[in-house]
Amino acid sequence: MLVDAGGQPGGQYWRHPDETAPRGDESLGHHDWSTFTALRSRLHGLVRRRRITHLPWRQVWFVERPSVGDEPPAHTLHLTTSYAGADTGGEGPDAVTGDAVILCPGGYDRQLPIPGWDLPGVMAAGGVQALLKGHRTVAGRRAIVAGTGPFLLPVATGLAQAGADVVAVCEAGSITGWSRDPLAAAAVPGKAREALEYATELIRHRIPYRQRTAITAIRGTEAVRSVELSRLDREGRIREDAGTADVDLVALGWGFTPSLELVSATGAATRKDIDDSLVAVVDDEQRATVPGVYVAGEATGVGGAMLAVAEGELAGLMTARDQRAPVSQGNVRTLQKRITRHRRFAAAMHAAHPVPRHWHEWLSPETTVCRCEEVSYRQVCGARDELGAGDARTVKLMARPGMGWCQGRVCGFASAKLAAATEGRALTADDLRPTAKQPFTAPVSLEQLAESPRYE
Repeated sequence: MLVDAGGQPGGQYWRHPDETAPRGDESLGHHDWSTFTALRSRLHGLVRRRRITHLPWRQVWFVERPSVGDEPPAHTLHLTTSYAGADTGGEGPDAVTGDAVILCPGGYDRQLPIPGWDLPGVMAAGGVQALLKGHRTVAGRRAIVAGTGPFLLPVATGLAQAGADVVAVCEAGSITGWSRDPLAAAAVPGKAREALEYATELIRHRIPYRQRTAITAIRGTEAVRSVELSRLDREGRIREDAGTADVDLVALGWGFTPSLELVSATGAATRKDIDDSLVAVVDDEQRATVPGVYVAGEATGVGGAMLAVAEGELAGLMTARDQRAPVSQGNVRTLQKRITRHRRFAAAMHAAHPVPRHWHEWLSPETTVCRCEEVSYRQVCGARDELGAGDARTVKLMARPGMGWCQGRVCGFASAKLAAATEGRALTADDLRPTAKQPFTAPVSLEQLAESPRYE
């Protein structure tokens, strides 16, 4: 059974227009499109032959762990629709139980608060790209793309190709960071070709690429009107003013954060990765620390689509082998070598594009940290200075960041970083775990909860 929060295959990376209204440009803005179409064709064939049951527009809202002594130790996943009114094509089951569960929850945009980031017109870079890929919609006419990491490039070039005026790409770090491990950077040659393609597009559209430059304030009243730019030193401190830019769209991207709610719900172990993300602990065959649970993709560490595809295939093969199906050991070794190369490249990428160490010094006391609960930077500091909160969990209890609708998915990383920075220490996995662990892993209606047989 395949439980998919989306309405059609592709996930976030291969997001494309509605397949029920086919159009000839569905591959626009995509890399490795042939890889996706081959996987999609295989999936549709298996669904037609009833070897796979595909449940689109479904999310897991609760994971019921095996009872002590259950053999095999099966997990039960309680399901709900991805959003109210989603067309699920029929009723479908409310819960499914499996001896093996492969979790591929992906990730979402990592965000850092800066003055004015809550104004209309400020978007996550991934959200801007999702509108472009899925709906061919440009979120603004005059845009600036800022943050850190290679993902800024496809967002900027995609906007330009769609007709937006992109005034600049502001990279808080420097591409010289790749020189720390050139062999790792060369481990995946296709990435260098992609970078060259994006560089060519930047030149063609006359988009400046400004290194060690960040947006440190966003100005406007009812919507974005301009941004203030600053030159940074190697530690992320503001070195000097770098001018202003009039824009109506700000696309901010600070990398991605793995979605760990389902992993935590199974009781599987987690750790802090090189980019300060909380990730699942897996062995070299994608097994988590809980029997019968496998994890693939960004949840094991942010590394891109091709790494996720390789991990997903390996997880499938290992699940099949553990269920006593014949599996080619040669295929397993090939996938493991591919994963090793991509993991090495991902480590080099994270080292080359870290979150600026002193980004919190850009904040004003009034800067909103948690938008759901309207918690300011002053209140976060007050929880530390006046109430003695010395870690992210206590800050959450005292000042309420992460208590709102998103449950810390937007502000959780920033709140954890702030708590660690104000204590003068490095971020730890314990700072990140409170946000990742949710009793309900997705919103569920009171009606569905009340009608669940388990709670009658």
